[in-house]
Amino acid sequence: MSENSSQTGLGKTTAAALSYVLGPITGVIFLILEKDPYVRFHAMQSIIIFSTLFLIQWILGFTIVLLPITPFISLLAFILWLFLIYKAWQGDQWEVPFVGKYAKKMVERV
Repeated sequence: MSENSSQTGLGKTTAAALSYVLGPITGVIFLILEKDPYVRFHAMQSIIIFSTLFLIQWILGFTIVLLPITPFISLLAFILWLFLIYKAWQGDQWEVPFVGKYAKKMVERV
């Protein structure tokens, strides 16, 4: 296996980018399948970020006063999703503020 390929046979950057595609679903898949720290970091970050965003939107959906904020959060989540896929594909281990450090700690434990 070459230095740039992952356990799944994909390139490390491709596997890291794909860990964001379906949010926490692909994050869990790549966290289980991959041993590369770069891919595992992005998988864990995907799980944490998109699970949290889903939970926030779900809670806001039940509060009528805050319901108008939900489309704005969805737009920001979509932009963040595209940005994270791009950064992972470029080989950059960009950390989302606050979440990135927590994701690193969690990957070391798992």
